[in-house]
Amino acid sequence: MRHDESRRLYDRALSVLAGGVNSSVRATQPYPFFVERGDGAHVIDADGNRYIDYVMGYGPLLYGHDAPEPVQAAVQKHSAAGPMYGAPTEIEVEHAEFVARHVPSVEMIRFVNSGTEATVSAVRLARATTGRDKIVIMQGGYHGAQESTLVKGEPGNVHPSTRGIPDSFAEHTIPVPFNDEEAIREVFEQHGDDIAAVMTEPILANTGIVMPVDGYLQTLRDITEEHGSLLIFDEVITGFRVGGLQCAQGKFGVTPDITTFGKIIGGGFPVGAIGGKAELIEQFTPGGDVFQSGTFSGHPVTMAAGHEYLKFAAENDVYDHVNHLGNELRTGISDILEDHAPEYTVVGTDSMFKTIFTRHGSAPKNGADVSNAETDRWERVFWQEMKDHGVFLTANQFESQFVSYAHTDEDIERTLEAYKEAL
Repeated sequence: MRHDESRRLYDRALSVLAGGVNSSVRATQPYPFFVERGDGAHVIDADGNRYIDYVMGYGPLLYGHDAPEPVQAAVQKHSAAGPMYGAPTEIEVEHAEFVARHVPSVEMIRFVNSGTEATVSAVRLARATTGRDKIVIMQGGYHGAQESTLVKGEPGNVHPSTRGIPDSFAEHTIPVPFNDEEAIREVFEQHGDDIAAVMTEPILANTGIVMPVDGYLQTLRDITEEHGSLLIFDEVITGFRVGGLQCAQGKFGVTPDITTFGKIIGGGFPVGAIGGKAELIEQFTPGGDVFQSGTFSGHPVTMAAGHEYLKFAAENDVYDHVNHLGNELRTGISDILEDHAPEYTVVGTDSMFKTIFTRHGSAPKNGADVSNAETDRWERVFWQEMKDHGVFLTANQFESQFVSYAHTDEDIERTLEAYKEAL
């Protein structure tokens, strides 16, 4: 494949964009290919190269790059009527009603503009309603670019994980290993009266896909209730991707107090949301005294796209299709690994998948297990090989990959052949 035009565009971008990109995960080595357009389950780059796409915008594109006709019609209708008004619209009410009908934890919702904004607001709400400051998070979990959770370390030795965040912010955050019941119990024994909430992804979906062990999420539910703390599920990635319309909380049968959303809930447009018990969500201004506001929140085009996205899934076999293909991929890759790289591990569920370059062939139980894998080999060697075979994967070991409604059995077969060659 030739990438002359992408290289030229990257050279231009370096002079006007920080690092040549607008999100750090796009800065692939030696330089990113620039996408010109999408086509179903494929993207075509600026040099005309075509790739089977499993990045899917890092999760939002449940239907691939060609949204169903009702979604496209709704977007066109609301765009033509005027993009935004600074006043409420009926479509945001309809979308909220749909989400509240289907997601176990949601009685009331506040739409925002990104997953980061959703998790920031959820932390503020938890602290305000409990009168406590400390937040427990999972090592290796990700909750957006917010000061409260960009930390590293362990209980008693926590520091910001990036420059620009005061150490005092990290003092209120307690990171613990995912799937470690003993660790979470010890933290609550020491700090239970000061913990506002435990915030976790029900599946660590930004860390190579780490599944919860049986009973772990229920332990979090039980211990937070026992100590008067809140349980926050960050379903920005898993929401309406895992567990269908009930999300991951429905799949695992554990209902949090607050859920954060993003990605699919906006139908491919910028979005975030905080949902939960009405007695909590109504504490946001203007009904309560926990400040939350945003110019573009509840944007009518986003609300229309998200609403039709979910309605289409409710009325068609979307989840059966994508979950079937996801299973076909995971099974096929597992068979290939058995012959070519038995030390590596396939992880995922529903329409999410990833190959972890583990060293001993066992599924990761926490973020550290993924970090200890051959993470450099993924980006330096494997990702490049798959790209050359026409398969677009997430560029590092940590990001999830996704199957869409536009993928076909033929796409899966071609992808598995590429895996054979690349491994």
